[in-house]
Amino acid sequence: MRLWKIFALSAIILIALAGFVIGQDQGPGPSPDSTNTVARPRPPVNSSPSSTAAPDATTGQETDLPKIPSKYKRGQDTTGLPTFKSDVSVVTVDVAVTDAKGHFIPGLPSSDFRVLEDDVPQTIKSVNMGEAPMTVAMVIEFSARFQQFWGPTWYQTLSAAYGFAQSLKPDDYLAIIAYDLRTEILTDFTTDRAKIQEALQRLNIPGFSESNLYDALTETADRMSGIEGRKAIVLISSGIDTFSKKNYGETRKILQEDGVPVYAVGLMQALRDMAEARGMLRGTQELDFLQADNAMRTFAKETGGMAFFPRFMAEFGTIFQQIQQAMRSQYVITYEPTNKAHDGAYRKIKVELVNPSTNEPIAMKDEKSGKPIKYQIVAKAGYKAPREVE
Repeated sequence: MRLWKIFALSAIILIALAGFVIGQDQGPGPSPDSTNTVARPRPPVNSSPSSTAAPDATTGQETDLPKIPSKYKRGQDTTGLPTFKSDVSVVTVDVAVTDAKGHFIPGLPSSDFRVLEDDVPQTIKSVNMGEAPMTVAMVIEFSARFQQFWGPTWYQTLSAAYGFAQSLKPDDYLAIIAYDLRTEILTDFTTDRAKIQEALQRLNIPGFSESNLYDALTETADRMSGIEGRKAIVLISSGIDTFSKKNYGETRKILQEDGVPVYAVGLMQALRDMAEARGMLRGTQELDFLQADNAMRTFAKETGGMAFFPRFMAEFGTIFQQIQQAMRSQYVITYEPTNKAHDGAYRKIKVELVNPSTNEPIAMKDEKSGKPIKYQIVAKAGYKAPREVE
């Protein structure tokens, strides 16, 4: 038994030695030559930097190639060398010309338009008709101040919100934003109508009694200021602000600079008329509502939008049609401003319709009746010039 154990142990040792010798012959492990490494060694510190390594086409090994020569050296004085700087600025203004009923007036020749920037006439480069998908943020007041659950204003608010969302085309982007004490994005910009319906269904029971309109408007306009193309804010609100960080003047300035058209739809007009007729509105309350209406009119006018104050919900369809007609059917005017300064200053814009031969305002007449037509030019009030880029 003891001899058998010695024999087995000797056999194991012989097999292990044989495997070690075979492994050395096949060489799958690390090379015994420690001078060959996987990583390419760094060049010596004192080597010339005027060459770079590249693989040889035949051997695959890296060879040194000369660097591409440069005409200029580090530290060289570049005074007098050519420099390149872009000073070209093009301003685009979306203009809607509407009659007294808010209908868009098409077919106006480009020569009839005149653009003034800070009261200085500008040379118009092009006037085109545009119709493109819209990017709209619907900002909805939804607070317990006026929109009590199942109350008339609650129902009017939801009717307006659902009605506008259903009036959009499939390619239009829509964001739903509600505000009370805070501004909440119920859904960001999307063409998915299922997401939009889901966001609207969250407008159920209002929370806080505060109504911070100015903060909601400025935050939304700041987010949309960098969006290209047709964009607008559709505001469904009473127009009353209770607790915003921004005041009326600050909000007005921010909206002017951001340049996003505001289309305001005022709430509770019929209720206010009834309350006023019955003597239920006190002096301060009536004044608050009048100031709210004036604020929404100002925001809309200075951003190139419109303001509507419907008394009946049956008016919503016509209002939404006018908003889309004004946004989709517009004259797109481009010009290169005479003021080339990139100083970040605000510049006022005024668009006029004039007779090119006399520079007198154009008087429009109805083709059928021959009666004069009162028209309105809707355009943004100005823009903020870019700053110099160093």
